[in-house]
Amino acid sequence: MMNKRSLNLLPCVAVLCSCSLPAYAGQSSKKEKKTKPNVIIILADDLGYGDLECYGTTRVHTPNVNRLASEGIRFTNVHATASTSTPSRYALLTGEYAWRKKGTGVAAGNAGMIIRPEQYTIADMFKSADYTTGAIGKWHLGLGDKTGTQDWNGTISPALKDIGFDYSYIMAATADRVPCIYIENGKVADYDSTAPIEVSYQKPFEGEPTGRKNPELLYNLKPSHGHDMAIVNGISRIGYMKGGGKALWKDENIADTITSHAIRFIEENKERPFFLYFATNDVHVPRFPHERFRGKNPMGLRGDAIVQFDWSVGEIMKTLDRLGLTENTLIILSSDNGPVLDDGYLDRAYELNGTHRAAGPLRGGKYSKFDGGTRIPFIVYSSALKHRGVSEALISQVDLYASFAHMLGIETREDSAVDSQDRYAALIGEDPAGRSELMTEDLSCGKMLRCGSWVYLSPSEGAPYMPFTRIETGLSKDPQLYNMDYDIGQQNNIAWDYADQVEKMEKRLQEILTSESTR
Repeated sequence: MMNKRSLNLLPCVAVLCSCSLPAYAGQSSKKEKKTKPNVIIILADDLGYGDLECYGTTRVHTPNVNRLASEGIRFTNVHATASTSTPSRYALLTGEYAWRKKGTGVAAGNAGMIIRPEQYTIADMFKSADYTTGAIGKWHLGLGDKTGTQDWNGTISPALKDIGFDYSYIMAATADRVPCIYIENGKVADYDSTAPIEVSYQKPFEGEPTGRKNPELLYNLKPSHGHDMAIVNGISRIGYMKGGGKALWKDENIADTITSHAIRFIEENKERPFFLYFATNDVHVPRFPHERFRGKNPMGLRGDAIVQFDWSVGEIMKTLDRLGLTENTLIILSSDNGPVLDDGYLDRAYELNGTHRAAGPLRGGKYSKFDGGTRIPFIVYSSALKHRGVSEALISQVDLYASFAHMLGIETREDSAVDSQDRYAALIGEDPAGRSELMTEDLSCGKMLRCGSWVYLSPSEGAPYMPFTRIETGLSKDPQLYNMDYDIGQQNNIAWDYADQVEKMEKRLQEILTSESTR
């Protein structure tokens, strides 16, 4: 198998303009082109276990996601590795628990690259199998060598090309953080030389309005807590920014923009195998969907955002159908962590939520150690499925790396993906059980261990409730033990009744934390 040094020696293809996509560098035969499945990961942001129609909600209609679920496998026991974005995405792309590496907490918009060029990623693996690789949408894993040193007016290095992606068109962080620009192949897309970009997470720029001092300029959304710094598109953000000009995004166009780039990537690579990491932003704050979706759902902007996400899924599927690629494409649709209603903006998500349960029957949500923080929607669509319908197999998103390696016939490197387990049989419906155990973490890095039907929450310092988000954290100085076969809502802590089980799981938790690999 090629190492990263070998990959860098592959023939390069010139990029003729900022919107050009890379041509295939390999020399696969026509037979290989037909048999190698394309792979698309569609990763939603803050989409909860109960937010989709196929997972039981009646308050929002998601027909395109329903199609994937009805023709594929809908999983009910899959977890992100963390209840927040950055560590969850890190684990998915590297096959390694984020707690193994410092600096993997929720990243600032000007964070340096968290996945370093010397690390081997899922994109590197697909490249080694002669796939063209692309990342489009939300990134939130840092850019450049060190925090705060990026040249937003030139070339940013290292960037996604250094960790395996042939093409990238990304949001530097997430929509509520500056800079509010797209980065295409390491450079600001649609760069405006008349409005050079400056970014700071330390202090405001003189003369630049902020949400705190100039609320009259917030004509699209106002903050409920925090998010009152730089103003872009009538919405205040986290962090300070000036400049940008025509490169600044409009929130209502984000879904259209990234979806159109995803479609173009698919079209440009229809004759060769491709891997696409398509990360949407819709459900994450600030929620401000396109006007053709706004006001159409009874849950307000959050419901509208879910419908907009479903539209993006539909556009991807229409493209695959039109190009005759559907039968040879494996699609995984999931979310990076659990849901949150009020995450910093006055969008009336709580007031209009009604009977909707964003986390379904689960307790907690985004940031939480409870299952609502990490158990997420997970749907696999592929013509290679052995069984279809619903699966209760226990899987972690960290397992995608080793599972794809199995699919590609590639041996996993000893120095990479140390926590990724081969669960390909579960992904295609052959194995109904999946893992025997998995670990997740919350915002404060508190750990949850699942072993069979037992869920153990280790003792943690901190408040049991987040007043701004109104989410139960799962933090407690006492150990917590739940049997998910009988208590999926984690309402009855039975730790005191099963002291031996608590002792056993605490011991296992410590073994994992001190191990070099769980593979």
